[in-house]
Amino acid sequence: MSSNRNFVDYVKVYFESGNGGAGSVHFRREKYVPNGGPDGGDGGKGGSIILRGNAQLWTLLALKWTKHVKAENGGNGSGSNSFGTDGKDIYIDVPLGTVAKDFESGEILFEITEDKEERVLFKGGRGGKGNAFFKSSTHQVPRYAQPGEEKEEGWIILELKVLADVGLVGFPNAGKSTLLSVLSAAKPKIANYPFTTLTPNLGMVSYRDGRSFIIADIPGIIEKAHEGKGLGARFLKHIERNAVLLFMIPADSENIKADYQILLNELNMFNPELMDKPKLLAITKTDLIDDELEEMLKDELPEGIETLFISSIAHKGLDELKDRLWLAINAQ
Repeated sequence: MSSNRNFVDYVKVYFESGNGGAGSVHFRREKYVPNGGPDGGDGGKGGSIILRGNAQLWTLLALKWTKHVKAENGGNGSGSNSFGTDGKDIYIDVPLGTVAKDFESGEILFEITEDKEERVLFKGGRGGKGNAFFKSSTHQVPRYAQPGEEKEEGWIILELKVLADVGLVGFPNAGKSTLLSVLSAAKPKIANYPFTTLTPNLGMVSYRDGRSFIIADIPGIIEKAHEGKGLGARFLKHIERNAVLLFMIPADSENIKADYQILLNELNMFNPELMDKPKLLAITKTDLIDDELEEMLKDELPEGIETLFISSIAHKGLDELKDRLWLAINAQ
């Protein structure tokens, strides 16, 4: 899942369910039945718009160029108690982690988090009752029927928040993409300049005894990202859906404690609930320093977070890192 234009995590679409069909006002007309009773059938229901979770999808790309989705109207009822046909429901497959929001109010309607989970976005209108429905012992000849119920419609925002067990949090060039490429089969774009990663990359990490977990390389955070600086808020929202946060700061950082505090502050300003997630800190690129400098760095580490020294290039500390991540994921 390389960084490319195919990753779409935001679309705005106008959805419209179908109107219900009208009930029929009709009376039996047969040769030897001059005063036939009411036999107007009910209208069919309008089609609904239904979102369905699909674990095989990882982007909203299929909806990128879709501006309007309309379900069928229900058919009208007719004589001989014939019911109108139901309008077809429209199913929209979306990746897990898709959030549906009302565009006007900004209200979150629901999230799709499971494969094959179905949620009705807009319900089709019910069909109206035909006049046969209204016949009673006191009212033998009803000359009215119900119209179909109106459709539902509106602008909806679909937003994808990547679902992963571990989210990698760090400034650009902290070594996140390199770690992901070494731990998993993912092949993210890697280069030594900011914002190489412009979209979240997901990688499946094999663990002991055939087990595995998913890591998301969230694009680099910068100071004031929560205010939308850089590509801030678009990246930060993906972190909300990760079970464990792995902070990554390179060994050649001028001030590890200060860098960690900036990262922590950006997450806190964006969403204070992120502070409750399990966190680990990895000091990366330790192949650039010797053992003596590594010992000195241990006095400069932030307090209250477990810290490991790793090197993706030299494959140093990676097994221990996987062990610690696995424990953190499964302590949930």
